[in-house]
Amino acid sequence: MTSTEALRLAGAIKAWGAELGFQQVGIADCELAAAEQRLIDWLGRSMHGDMHWLARHGTKRTRPAELVPGTLRIISARMDYLPEYQADIERTLADPAQAFVSRYALGRDYHKVLRQRLRRLAQRIEARVGRFGYRVFVDSAPVMEKPLAQKAGLGWIGKHTNLINTRAGSWFFLGEIYCDLPLPTDPPAEDHCGRCKACIDVCPTNAIVAPYVLDARLCISYLTIEHPGPIPEPLRPRLGNRIYGCDDCQLSCPWNRFARRTEETDFLPRNGLDTATLLQLFAWDEAEFLLRTEGTAIRRIGHERWLRNIAVALGNAESSPAVRAALDARVDHPSLLVREHVGWALRAQDYSHQ
Repeated sequence: MTSTEALRLAGAIKAWGAELGFQQVGIADCELAAAEQRLIDWLGRSMHGDMHWLARHGTKRTRPAELVPGTLRIISARMDYLPEYQADIERTLADPAQAFVSRYALGRDYHKVLRQRLRRLAQRIEARVGRFGYRVFVDSAPVMEKPLAQKAGLGWIGKHTNLINTRAGSWFFLGEIYCDLPLPTDPPAEDHCGRCKACIDVCPTNAIVAPYVLDARLCISYLTIEHPGPIPEPLRPRLGNRIYGCDDCQLSCPWNRFARRTEETDFLPRNGLDTATLLQLFAWDEAEFLLRTEGTAIRRIGHERWLRNIAVALGNAESSPAVRAALDARVDHPSLLVREHVGWALRAQDYSHQ
């Protein structure tokens, strides 16, 4: 492939990506030395908590050609997912009776949506150039998706460690195609956080311990999704009504005034999860939980963690006979994890009622 042919192919890939629903596609090389050192330092401080998979695979995570031999370039793509206006999100957060679910998880599981689109993009490339070596990833393997996206020009990693784009904010998913094509690379995105520290100031649990450093062990997204055990008691009141993830750092970011609502119907809320109350969701038995979360990212935490999280939120809710009755109904739950959090919530209700 000549340099002219490679340049034309890169342009075609970006055009095809737009046709497939991606808001931006960029191309990066495999050099991640700086990101590798940051990861080593972060893991060395045990800030990954129970996410032990982040420490596995050696350097395959930071050296793409070790993960997929022959890789020369990474095609990185982003897709918007914001399902509603930010003001509506803030209203849900402000109502202690409402259940707050991180907006990325309200619709269809993004892994499936992006993976299908990236495979179709790879097929279009294959139709143009013939068989080539590639592998598609969507948050599903040891891949440094945010450093790669920054190198590909899709945005910069903000102080909250999410990727930010000057024209789109941060409400988007990322996916990658590792490939062996010698494509021209895009210039990396520059940092535009400046002196702003809105995300640091707003974090309910002070999980952003320094600019660009997130201690996952304090992060509500980690505590409600990845963490399998008891939520530390001192942090429980800070969870408020957040039962799955947390969007506060994104809601506070000035760059998200440029964010647009998604046009992907797959990412629109399912089963009323954007308007459900804590009491409604706490009443779900395991069969109903599995049915109503089918095809979403929420399902993987399981019913036990679901009840754990909602019990904490009910402990933080305004005291009422209905809340107490719901908690009393779970006080003898078979799971020790659920029972412990229900007991805490009842004590919190008693305290708030005094």
